[in-house]
Amino acid sequence: MKIRPVILCGGAGTRLWPKAKKHQAKQFIDFGNWTLFGKTLERVKASIFDAPIISTNAKYLRQVKQHLNKHKIRKFKIVLEPAKRNTAPAILSTALIKDIPNEQPLMFLAADHLIEKVGLFNKAIKKNQKKLTHNNIFIFGIKPTMPSSEFGYFLTKNNKVIKFVEKPKEVKAKQIIGKKGYWNSGMFYLRKDSIINNFKKYQPNIYRNCNKAVLKAKYKSNVYYLNKQAFTKATAKSFDYAILEKTKDINAIKLDIPWSDLGSWKEICKMYGRNKRHYFKKKNVFHRPWGSYVNLFNGKEFLIKELYVKPKGILSLQKHHHRAEHWVVTHGKPKITLNKKYFTLKPYETIFIPLGAIHRIENPYKKPVKIIEAQIGSILKETDIVRYQDVYGRVK
Repeated sequence: MKIRPVILCGGAGTRLWPKAKKHQAKQFIDFGNWTLFGKTLERVKASIFDAPIISTNAKYLRQVKQHLNKHKIRKFKIVLEPAKRNTAPAILSTALIKDIPNEQPLMFLAADHLIEKVGLFNKAIKKNQKKLTHNNIFIFGIKPTMPSSEFGYFLTKNNKVIKFVEKPKEVKAKQIIGKKGYWNSGMFYLRKDSIINNFKKYQPNIYRNCNKAVLKAKYKSNVYYLNKQAFTKATAKSFDYAILEKTKDINAIKLDIPWSDLGSWKEICKMYGRNKRHYFKKKNVFHRPWGSYVNLFNGKEFLIKELYVKPKGILSLQKHHHRAEHWVVTHGKPKITLNKKYFTLKPYETIFIPLGAIHRIENPYKKPVKIIEAQIGSILKETDIVRYQDVYGRVK
């Protein structure tokens, strides 16, 4: 039996403000010729998968259908949530639709994750398929590349999950990594009957109301319109809190692959920094007295650059009227001025420059500094610079 992929496509990804807005969720942001949802749809074309199911809501239905058409996916089902009730009701309602057999393996994927080395990912899914039972759950852990407070973690013993830790502070994250903890990717792998059995046992309210919502759903053109009256009575809980933190039979599939939920501009910067060779063009290199910069990607209301600050290079003390900036250091140790505060950053550290803040980058050392910069705003032009001090005489 093939694996049925279920793509959870109802989130907004508002940490990417202002690009991710109420009607322009992160999974639909155009990063040139691709979106995160589009990449997810391409992943589930692999031979191990059956036709996908997409769980979403009414405001995203048009965009979901456009993506399915663009990626030439003809066989699919859409489950439409009438209200936001978090991931537990969304997951259960999807599993309850009638054309899924009880023994069907279901792979729950987020619509807005970036996964590289897809072959290794699919191999891990296939390898563990025979281990699925009517009760157990597999979750995917990603080997951390650094301590991060942006992700949840879990600890294991003999590949069984023994503890979840929800988005710890960096000091705690370091301790968890020292204990061989993994990032909780938010991807789940289990059979339909396992979902139903766990919800009946631990969340009877959610099971009862979601079951009614599915039984009373209207079906038209591959779309299940869940019954609003029943669905809104289901308790709003995440799947992690509703099920994973209660059941004891959770297995870990551990992966060492490049992965990100691209949940912040810092993650966007890192992604473009890793893959900048794909975006590099000679005409995009601009030289300045302090070094140079490369335009990696120019989107709608955002621009990604790589800054190269030569040894002893100093940018002007400046501000912008129309944009904010996120910086991620990839090489060197720049000195940063932000209003009246001063910082020295190391590789993979980040800083946010709010709109209107007075700021500067200096490289007092003998090695070059490289920074991935995300500019976000309504006007992204080099003319939007007000200089207060400049060692190269550019203050007007």
